[in-house]
Amino acid sequence: MPVKKTFAALAAALALALPGGSALAANDTLKIGFVGVTSGPKAAWGISNVRCMQTRAKWVNDEGGVKIGGKTYDIEIITWDTQDSPTRAKEGMEKMVQEGIRYVVGPNTDPTAAAVRPVAEQDGVMYFPYAFPKELYSKPAGNAVLGMIANYQSGPAIYKHLKENSGVKSIAFLAANESDALSQRKGGVAAAKALGLKVLAEDAYQSDTRDFVPVVTPVVKLKPDLLVLSGVAGGTAPLVIRALRELGYKGLISTETAQDAAQLKQGAGDLANGFISVGGASTPEIRSAKMEEFIKRYTADHGQYDDESNTKVYALEYILETLKANPKALDDVKVFQAAMDDFSAPNPYLKGNEKLQYVGNSSFGQKRQLGVPMVVTEYRDGEFETLFVTKAD
Repeated sequence: MPVKKTFAALAAALALALPGGSALAANDTLKIGFVGVTSGPKAAWGISNVRCMQTRAKWVNDEGGVKIGGKTYDIEIITWDTQDSPTRAKEGMEKMVQEGIRYVVGPNTDPTAAAVRPVAEQDGVMYFPYAFPKELYSKPAGNAVLGMIANYQSGPAIYKHLKENSGVKSIAFLAANESDALSQRKGGVAAAKALGLKVLAEDAYQSDTRDFVPVVTPVVKLKPDLLVLSGVAGGTAPLVIRALRELGYKGLISTETAQDAAQLKQGAGDLANGFISVGGASTPEIRSAKMEEFIKRYTADHGQYDDESNTKVYALEYILETLKANPKALDDVKVFQAAMDDFSAPNPYLKGNEKLQYVGNSSFGQKRQLGVPMVVTEYRDGEFETLFVTKAD
């Protein structure tokens, strides 16, 4: 054998044999999907999801990957913009199936989450929606895991707090004329009545409305102590708030959907002060050093951080930790489902001995929800301030 070929063969053998050799250094790839809205008025919800997944995946990969069973994996995030269309959402989930992806974060709205359910259940995909219909998480359904606090969990907590601490006695509801917002309004009305609050109005508007003065004028005249913007999108909330305040409404305004402080500042400015919403699952008082590091990395990767990402950081973490605890779940979501009841792992994002655990028994009769803190916030001068913290279950 020529000397050059002999040397090449010896070098190749050494690369395979040595711990630092390139053949041994290459990790397998674990693909995690995202199917959600990243364009249009509701884009902020999905963009936060994607950015959290990308930042955390890069962090894991930079540290050498994630070890699941006897293998180490680099994480690759595969994304699909639903454009808030049920048809597009179904197409996106079908694409994930074609790529062999078993775990998908999203969708972000009720109709799109419902649209992907048949595909997920037929083809064995676990998905983590940010949508509230209980039928997605209650038996016989089993493949969906709610990624955040639902309106029927946060609504009663907010109304009760404001009744006891701010003297709220009357309430009105305003929602876009679309299924997810109307569903949230229905749940809010039921919760308000259960607390003994007087419901003055249950109004609606077309989802493409930009001038809200005609819409909110009737409810301003009713002077409710609290006006709930059920399911309001981040791009719409500042428009409604501005119209309300410029018409002289002095009462409280709240919503059960997460909001973006930058959008509120740009669209409503100081008029948004006092606006109450469900924030991310963290506050400076409870976040760990690892959460602080995540915020720094997210900001470096994407230019700015938003409060909603305090919640969205959890989905990928839960998926990876559950797979680590049960490696067979890589190929079989039934194993993942069976592990959820007893699953527990340290919560890296909170101080103390808090745990990652699935919850949801009280709302769905089974554990089909990520256990994240319920942080209710109040917008003030460009930032969210913590109003109170509690839990879903």
